[in-house]
Amino acid sequence: MLKVAWAPIYKHPLPENHRFPMEKYELLPEQLMYEGTLTQENFFEPKQVSEELILQAHNAEYWYKLKNLQLTRKEERATGFPLSHQLIEREIIIAGGSIQATEYALKHQVAMNIAGGTHHAFSNRGEGFCLLNDIALASYHLLNTQADDYKILVVDLDVHQGNGTAEIFKNNDRVFTFSMHGEKNYPLKKEKSDLDIPLPDGTGDEEYLKSLKINLKNIIESFLPKFVFFQSGVDVLADDKLGRLALSIEGCKERDRIVFELCKLHSLPLMVSMGGGYSKSLNRIIEAHANTYRLAQQILID
Repeated sequence: MLKVAWAPIYKHPLPENHRFPMEKYELLPEQLMYEGTLTQENFFEPKQVSEELILQAHNAEYWYKLKNLQLTRKEERATGFPLSHQLIEREIIIAGGSIQATEYALKHQVAMNIAGGTHHAFSNRGEGFCLLNDIALASYHLLNTQADDYKILVVDLDVHQGNGTAEIFKNNDRVFTFSMHGEKNYPLKKEKSDLDIPLPDGTGDEEYLKSLKINLKNIIESFLPKFVFFQSGVDVLADDKLGRLALSIEGCKERDRIVFELCKLHSLPLMVSMGGGYSKSLNRIIEAHANTYRLAQQILID
């Protein structure tokens, strides 16, 4: 059974006209249940991630300032969110969802988190709507609990480079970070992933999908990972306000299909987190995210 992390706290109250579409965290599960892709039984409410695990990915000074709401105004602005205890609790629970989902993925081939993909959270700071790096925390959970030769692949297909994840794992040869992103998009200063594919503005379906298929196949066959984290941001769509690429809804769906089919071919457990999506139409965001769940059910769940 496909297990999906979700909790009511995922939809966090924000100031009016804030550009982050927080409503999607309520609307996406509703849509998936309405159409029958998921039922209530698919969802689990996550527990908080432990402080011990947080301190493996994030340094003590940053975590202390964050949990005590002591970020400077500049540091808070960089995150994109007004700081509050409720926001911190939300981030801790989302990260806990990704960690629990990794355990479900080990049992069922795939598991998902309605939120997560907070790849702009560095070891020592947050930015770009990311405070704690759930992919990094879930990766450390696996590295702590699996064999010493266990290797992890992070497939980051959000339109923005996974800079925080790249920084956290820059000296860790057990985690391979792969990011396909807009070359001229945020962040202005890129980090160095194990493999970066910077794409020019306006890149469409054909070029994007060809590059993904070749590169992901090569990574899997050379690095030989045991587990895959997939950051499936839908801000690659042509009408995304923060995107600058030109994928269609079908192209975005085909992107997910490539990842899922390669993971199935190589018997790789897969944990999927949602990442960004800022299209002018909230319906487009929900439809693109919903496709990821539909395909997971079709391809990976027997």
